[in-house]
Amino acid sequence: MRVSIVGSGYVGTTVAACFTDMGHDVVNVDIDQDIVDAINAGKAPIHEPGLDDLLATHGGDTLAATTDYEDVLETDVTFLALPTPSKEDGSIDTSIIEAAAETLGDTLREKDGDHVVVTKSTVIPRTTTETLAPILADASGKQLGADLHVAMNPEFLREGTAVEDFQNPDKIVFGSDSETAIDTLHEIFKPLIEASDATVVETGVEEAEMIKYANNAFLASKVSLINDIGNICKEFGVDAYEVADAIGLDDRISERFLRSGLGWGGSCFGKDTNAIIHAATETGYEPAMLEAAVAVNDRQPERLLSLLDDHGDVESERVAVLGLAFKPGTDDVRDSRAIPVINGLQERGANVAAYDPVAAENMRTHFPDIEYTDAPQDALADASACVVCTDWDEFAVLDDEFDAMETRVVVDGRRIIERRDGLTYEGLTW
Repeated sequence: MRVSIVGSGYVGTTVAACFTDMGHDVVNVDIDQDIVDAINAGKAPIHEPGLDDLLATHGGDTLAATTDYEDVLETDVTFLALPTPSKEDGSIDTSIIEAAAETLGDTLREKDGDHVVVTKSTVIPRTTTETLAPILADASGKQLGADLHVAMNPEFLREGTAVEDFQNPDKIVFGSDSETAIDTLHEIFKPLIEASDATVVETGVEEAEMIKYANNAFLASKVSLINDIGNICKEFGVDAYEVADAIGLDDRISERFLRSGLGWGGSCFGKDTNAIIHAATETGYEPAMLEAAVAVNDRQPERLLSLLDDHGDVESERVAVLGLAFKPGTDDVRDSRAIPVINGLQERGANVAAYDPVAAENMRTHFPDIEYTDAPQDALADASACVVCTDWDEFAVLDDEFDAMETRVVVDGRRIIERRDGLTYEGLTW
């Protein structure tokens, strides 16, 4: 099929590349000329494993990027994959996707025949039907349900494994009241459905919107719950990971998302959990469990810092911070747990030396004045303490590098460093 995607961030670029790899002709629309040029040159504008190979194969060919909305006129369906960032009150800002919908609608006024528009962005229930659909209809002059059809197709992609997640989904959700839209989505996803064991869920637009929030809220709550249990384990001197291994054998619980530590970050869990809390509160309902999940998550960085305080004053001391990305496998620092940790270290007067294999440049926008090193051993040299914020595999093999520290104190927020003689090791929840 001929598919257009508006937006080329983590979701838009990944979905575009994967659709192309499935045999579709894809147009990726973005306002950033540098991103457009990178895609057409076969280069990924973001760090995402597997994406470089797909773009090297298809970029500038069956996957074409452009800044011109007119190119969507040659396609049958358009996916809106645009940011819906958080406002200060936790609600989502739909101004970007609304502006894109209006521009898309203006463009579709020139098109004869049907067009399907699919919301891929994470939006609060009723956003597609009550906000985006009317904008599209008014701008295009088309009639909803006649020659304009809307749908919701939420994504469940994790940064660092987005390509793998797309190609090996647990579920594929189609939300629409339009038979034309549902049929179009089935045709697009047919190669993936036939190649995988994914369950296809057909539902309403609002249900599809809510499924994404429920998915992330549940996972965020699971992380906060195991962190709360891990904090209790710490007080009793119990190994939280052995406890988690045992309860994870219960098929009602499973072992996934049971690694206690610094908590969740990134562009989804915090934003989506806060957004659904805000939306629920607006209806008059207080979602106490979700509020507690956020509160537990927000406390974890301070718990790590308090453990560091137990080993001495770091004022004017060099402290190594290993890991800046919110998770391994990505250069994304949005809501990274390293941010509050570094803030806390600076409040204590520490001199921060930070290392991350790919995320240092992105973190410079938050902390332009701290020291960034080219290797973990450079950050550890002469340090009075080390804190671990991201569980990159390369940290698991560190050993003699700690001998270069002035004081060998390691507070590990991710259980990635091996305990050994000569190292004062403190785990966050064990």
